[in-house]
Formats: sequence, structure tokens, C-alpha cells
Amino acid sequence: MDMQGLLPSLFALVGTLAGTFGGILTGSRLTTYRLEQLEKKVEKHNSLVERTYRLEGQVSLLRDEVEHYTER
Repeated sequence: MDMQGLLPSLFALVGTLAGTFGGILTGSRLTTYRLEQLEKKVEKHNSLVERTYRLEGQVSLLRDEVEHYTER
């Protein structure tokens, strides 16, 4: 094979490899970013669930107290 055919093939190979690895790195960064955003949303959701659970306990206690006072 002569150099005229080999050199463009090598350039094409290098370009293909660079594009492939660049795409992989970009995709990896995007996936990492999206996971971080999802973790933040899950943390907010879990906080809300915990607060709701505490509030439900307080409401139950208040209902019991109201029931106790209305029985008198």
C-alpha cells in the first residue's frame, strides 16, 4: 500500500477515535450532572416525607387531646 492511501486512512482513524472518545466523555459528564440533579430532588423528597410523617404524628396527638377535652 502506498503512502497516498495510508495517510488519509490514518487521519480518518484519528478523527474517528477523537470523535468517539469526545462523545463518550461528554456523555459521561452529562450523566454525572443528571445524577447529581436527581440526587438533589430525591433528597428534597425524602425531607418532605420525613416532615409529613412528623406532622401526621403531631396531628394525631392533637386530635387525641381535643377528643379528651371534649369528653369532659
